[in-house]
Amino acid sequence: MEPDLFTAAAEDRQEKDPAGSPLAVRMRPRTLDEVVGQQHLLKPGSPLRRLVGEGDGGPAGPSSVFLWGPPGIGKTTLAYVVSQATNKRFVELSAITAGVKEVRAVIDGARRASGGFGRETVLFLDEIHRFSKAQQDSLLPAVENRWVTLIAATTENPYFSVISPLLSRSLLLTLEPLTDDDLRGLMQRALTDARGLAGSVTLPDDTEAHLLRIAGGDARRALTALEAGAGSALAKGEKEITLRTLEESVDRAAVKYDRDGDQHYDVASALIKSIRGSDVDAALHYLARMIEAGEDPRFIARRLMISASEDIGLADPTALQTAVAAAQAVAMIGFPEARITLSQATIALALAPKSNAAYLAIDAALADVRAGQAGAVPPHLRDSHYKGAQKLGHGQGYQYPHDLPGGIAAQQYAPDEVHGKRYYTPTRHGAEARYADVAERVRARLRGAFGEGAAE
Repeated sequence: MEPDLFTAAAEDRQEKDPAGSPLAVRMRPRTLDEVVGQQHLLKPGSPLRRLVGEGDGGPAGPSSVFLWGPPGIGKTTLAYVVSQATNKRFVELSAITAGVKEVRAVIDGARRASGGFGRETVLFLDEIHRFSKAQQDSLLPAVENRWVTLIAATTENPYFSVISPLLSRSLLLTLEPLTDDDLRGLMQRALTDARGLAGSVTLPDDTEAHLLRIAGGDARRALTALEAGAGSALAKGEKEITLRTLEESVDRAAVKYDRDGDQHYDVASALIKSIRGSDVDAALHYLARMIEAGEDPRFIARRLMISASEDIGLADPTALQTAVAAAQAVAMIGFPEARITLSQATIALALAPKSNAAYLAIDAALADVRAGQAGAVPPHLRDSHYKGAQKLGHGQGYQYPHDLPGGIAAQQYAPDEVHGKRYYTPTRHGAEARYADVAERVRARLRGAFGEGAAE
C-alpha cells in the first residue's frame, strides 16, 4: 500500500470520535478558502489553486512548489487541503523516515499511473531539508519530466539546504508568520465550530491576549494551548477559560527557536549585534532565548570570545580574558549553572567600551597581501643564524631594540611595498586611548630614520 498523508483509518476514527484527535488536527481547513493567513499565496490562478484543479492552465501544467516558513504557520495544512481537494493521486513522504528507495518507488508508481491511467501524481515531501544531496538528486528526473508534481515543505532556508537544480525546477513560496488577527480568528472558530470546542467554553480578552503571546505566531501552539486551557476549565466545571486556569494548564511558552535552522543563526546574530550596540538588556534577552531553547553553551561562549576581539578589542583588553574564562568555566560546569557565567560575560561585553580597530587592522593587512603587496623581507630582518646567511647580507645593519634607550630602533621593518602603511587606526574609546598615544609616539620614532615622506 502506498503511503498516504492521512489514511482512511485515521479519518474514520476521527469521524467516529472527533474528540480523540488533537484540536489542531480537528480544525485543519478542508478547503483553501478556510486557510488562515497566507492570502498572498491563495489568489486566483496561484500555484496552489492550480494544484487543486482550480482554473484551466491550458498547456501549462501546475508547477512543483517549495513551501518555506517556520513551524506552525500552515505548510502541512496546505498540503492536506491539496490532498483533500485534488483529483490527482496524492502521495506523502517524510524526509525523516524515507530514503532513495522510497522516493524511487513513488516515482515508479507515478510513471505507471500516468502511462496506464493518465492520472497525475502529487508528492508531498515534508522536512525536505533533511534529505542529503544524493537523496535530493533522486527527485530531479521526476520533477524535470513532471512525472510528479512536488510539494516540498521546509523550515530551513532552501538556498542553503536544497540543491540548486531542484530549486530551479520549482517555485519557491515563502509563508509569512501568522498575525495576531489570524490567530484570533482561528481560535474563535475553534471555540464555536462543531469540530472544535462547540461553544463549551468562552475566552475572555485577557486570556486571549496571553494565548497570543504563548503562540508566538504558531497556529498549532495556539490551538494546543487553547485545548489545554479548555480541558482544565471544563474539568473544574467552569464555562470560561480564565487567565489563571490557562496559566495553570500551560506552564510556559516554548521558545520559537530551531537549533539547526535559520533562527539558530538569527538569534546568535542578534545577541552579538546587541552586545556591539551596548544594549545589555537586549543581549540578555537573546541569551535567554538561546539557553531556554537548549543551545550548546559552548557555542554561545565561542560567539562571546569572537565578539570580545571583533567589537571590543583594546578598548577593554580584559574583555577577551573574561570571554575565555567564561568559555573554560562553561566547559567544566555545563547547564544550568553555566547560565550565570554566560550572563556575567554577556553583561561585561555589552557594557565594555567598543572598538573594531583590531578587526579592521587585520582585514586591511590581509587585503594588501591578497592584492600582491607582499614584497621581500628587508635584508637586515632576515634570519642570520644558519651557515652562509651573513654572506648573503642577512641580518647586517639590524639594531637590537633592547640595547637602545626607550627600546625602539629607528629602522625599517615592513617590506618596501607597504612601508609606512597604517593598518591599525585606534579609537579613543576606553583603554584604547592609551594605545593610540603609544602608537603615535612609536610611529614617530620609527619615521625618524626615514624622514616624513613615507606612505600613510
